[in-house]
Amino acid sequence: MDAIEVRGLRKTYGSSEAVRGIDLTVTRGEVFALLGPNGAGKTTTVEILEGHRRRSSGEVRVLGDDPGTAGRAWRARIGVVLQDADDAADLTVAEMVGHVAGFYPDPRPADEVIELVGLTEKKRSKIRQLSGGQRRRVDVALGIVGRPELLFLDEPTTGFDPAARRQFWDLIRDLAAEGTTILLTTHYLEEAEALADRLAVLAGGRIVAEGTPATLGGRAAAGANVSWLENGVTKTEQVADPTDLIKHLIKIEADLKSLTITRPTLEDVYLSLIGAGR
Repeated sequence: MDAIEVRGLRKTYGSSEAVRGIDLTVTRGEVFALLGPNGAGKTTTVEILEGHRRRSSGEVRVLGDDPGTAGRAWRARIGVVLQDADDAADLTVAEMVGHVAGFYPDPRPADEVIELVGLTEKKRSKIRQLSGGQRRRVDVALGIVGRPELLFLDEPTTGFDPAARRQFWDLIRDLAAEGTTILLTTHYLEEAEALADRLAVLAGGRIVAEGTPATLGGRAAAGANVSWLENGVTKTEQVADPTDLIKHLIKIEADLKSLTITRPTLEDVYLSLIGAGR
């Protein structure tokens, strides 16, 4: 059984259709990233999967149940890190994590969770005294304290500095290694490429591409741009495989110190896809 199965998902608000017939499958144990610009339908889709928003039509199964009707036992099996979370500002970090842990049948120890998100030195600080990035770490702690089978992360590293973001990536990899299925939305393409086994791009309420970070949008099959200096002039050629061209450049004694070989980045492919999907 897959962790998430979606067929023909639609969500309308009056005459506006925010999600337009999405088909999506997330297998158990994988990290799946959902990408797209603001207004593409990412948050609406995730909220439907979490059971926080009702769909207009389509079939949805999350951990085998319909999130629109699933009960408390199902909710104890998922973890959620919302894009915008309210917090109890006058509680300490330890008090907040310990309080939420009490809602689950088999939670992680609060101190362990606080250490995992890098807040041990702040565990006795009140949440209102934390920086924005530290508050975001509290949100992540609350999402994982219940040992979820499936974890939803909606823009989880917003406000993190680069060091904190890399530390968070290690946490996600550790959770995935334990068998946790993770659905991630992010605007950081580097983050998606570093973490995701597979990803999908949403544009205009539709999935316009799906695949691994290396193959999305035909990226793996895209040609390489080879540039070099010849007689003081920069020359560029696009080739499927640069091997023969490089052999030719060596033969003619071209300036190889100036040689560059580039392929489309994930950002290049993403920008092309969302432009075509509008």
